[in-house]
Amino acid sequence: MAHMAKQLFDFQNGADLTIPVLIKSAEVRIAKNGKKFIAFNFQDASGHISAKFWDAQEADIDQYKAGVVVLLHGKRELYQGNPQIKIYNMRLATQEEGNNPANYQEHAPETADDMGDELNDFIFKITNPNWNRIVRKLLADHKEAFLTYPAAKSNHHAFTGGLAFHTLSILRLAQSVADQYQSVNKSLLFAGAILHDLGKTIELSGPVSTEYTMEGNLIGHIVLVDEALVQAAQELKIDIHQEDMIMLRHMILSHHGLLEYGSPVRPGLLEAQILHNLDDMDAQINMLTTAYQHIEPGTFTERLFGMDNRRFYRPEHGKGYADPK
Repeated sequence: MAHMAKQLFDFQNGADLTIPVLIKSAEVRIAKNGKKFIAFNFQDASGHISAKFWDAQEADIDQYKAGVVVLLHGKRELYQGNPQIKIYNMRLATQEEGNNPANYQEHAPETADDMGDELNDFIFKITNPNWNRIVRKLLADHKEAFLTYPAAKSNHHAFTGGLAFHTLSILRLAQSVADQYQSVNKSLLFAGAILHDLGKTIELSGPVSTEYTMEGNLIGHIVLVDEALVQAAQELKIDIHQEDMIMLRHMILSHHGLLEYGSPVRPGLLEAQILHNLDDMDAQINMLTTAYQHIEPGTFTERLFGMDNRRFYRPEHGKGYADPK
């Protein structure tokens, strides 16, 4: 059996490393001394880690852009409790070293084909004909992006296939909730769950070195998918003002729960409240599992922005905290 090449998170703090990595993001900033530096996020299949490239020349800025694979020589260290790389030097990776960006992506734990099949199973359970037709049309329009895009740039499910994986996780939870509480409208909950983040296929630039598009920055995924839904209804000659269509739009418009988190309205339907709760729970579990994978047992995570800047403890002993390798 061939020895697996080491990856970013195989190195302990204080260890030197020389490995090919993908530049996930590269932001040019100005240091206190007035000189430019590049704030990098390097990535491979094990995760991503930040680094600063001081005194960056124009040639460096031109060469080291997001989406490029470099051979990185540096040292892993801790800065304010977070892992980062001190860069000794770097250069573009050669073909032999492996310069195909796709090989450095973090991937959803399930394949696009499997996720697509399971999504179709859920669509069959949407018995309201208007919701079913809208969901089928919007998914068909965004199929490839939906199965390959991440669910966010950095917070949660920020990996190839993350959007579909996050959506399926919510659908599986929604199935359990609907099985337990008979008063829940399954069709509405499933349709809302499938569509709630579909706008991210317009909001984000794609799976490699993900950025927010101009529409993503200035309009946002909630309004973008509502607009797509209204257009789809017009094309399918479905009256957008009838009760069931207002209910479906409400599911999407309210799923962030609070106005300060970007929802135009707060949940006003049982199913909308459930979708918001499940969405929150799935995102938080993914954030925490990822944070745990990157720290040693018996220590605390960094402060997590998506969790009110709280730090979480990874127990010395405990099921589920083992690295999922």
